[in-house]
Amino acid sequence: MGIKFGIFTPQGWRRDLNQIADPYEQYEAMTNVGRVADAGSWDSIWVYDHFHTTPYAELDTTFECWTITSTLVRDTKRVNVGQMVGCNGYRNPSLYAKISSTVDVASNGRLYAGIGAGWYEAEWKAYGYLWVETPQRMGMFREAVQIITKMWTEDYPEFQGKYYTIDKPINEPKGIRKPHPMFWIGGSGEQVTLKLVAQYGDACNVMGDVETVGHKLGVLKGHCETVGRNYDDLVKSTQIRVHLIEEGEDPEKASEAVRQGIPFDEFASGFLIGTPKDVAEKVEQMAEVGVDYVIMYVTQVAYEPALVDLLDREVVRKFA
Repeated sequence: MGIKFGIFTPQGWRRDLNQIADPYEQYEAMTNVGRVADAGSWDSIWVYDHFHTTPYAELDTTFECWTITSTLVRDTKRVNVGQMVGCNGYRNPSLYAKISSTVDVASNGRLYAGIGAGWYEAEWKAYGYLWVETPQRMGMFREAVQIITKMWTEDYPEFQGKYYTIDKPINEPKGIRKPHPMFWIGGSGEQVTLKLVAQYGDACNVMGDVETVGHKLGVLKGHCETVGRNYDDLVKSTQIRVHLIEEGEDPEKASEAVRQGIPFDEFASGFLIGTPKDVAEKVEQMAEVGVDYVIMYVTQVAYEPALVDLLDREVVRKFA
């Protein structure tokens, strides 16, 4: 089927490093997962752009997105490294363009530059960012995507919008990958986000069940037709969150420790609790509605990096 795969490294946002006490060892556990993926068949590794834990703010480790992106690209040699996704509200778009160009050079063109409008209201407010409602956030997001694209492709870009203005900023070097770092636009909004993917993106990332993902990709295809973009040129990705169990294990009991107090029904609504075979079946279902890239979040990989190799053997290589 020719599907490619990425995997999240454990950075603490989902409280996935808290069995390790020492911060340096936590960092090493995170980057070790990246190295294991780098040695295998995975196309990419990913990080979240969040500052504190979910679903609640805990006094616990969460490593910052772009700092770890820059170190992960140096700790690996082959895999692409991306953010799913960078929050537009946390960095001025001209700064985002400058950071991402620098990291693309550091990685020799292996950056997957992800961006989205942002959603975690409590986090915005905790760190002093001005929270605005959806219409304004989406307006800012639309302008940011345009500015970033200009700074990646023009020597003296200019832009004057409602929310952002740039006046011929110099962005050198612009990056290694041509015509610019690969631009992943995350989100499923049909009126703004998917239109931006059709106009400016190299890849989308849409979430939901199989039916929802299929619908969203249909909307994206329509937007591509409207703007004259070849839909087949875009990477169509989704995420699958996985908690691996042995064949015949009770899902509720087998997930008790990793749920960390989250009720089973709530956890199971967002995670596929099953075997590698179950994961492969889910990938097949997603492929049938047009997905050609799957990014996995896998619990426990900080403590059991062999799970990265297990999924490589049992899932990734089967779809090559």
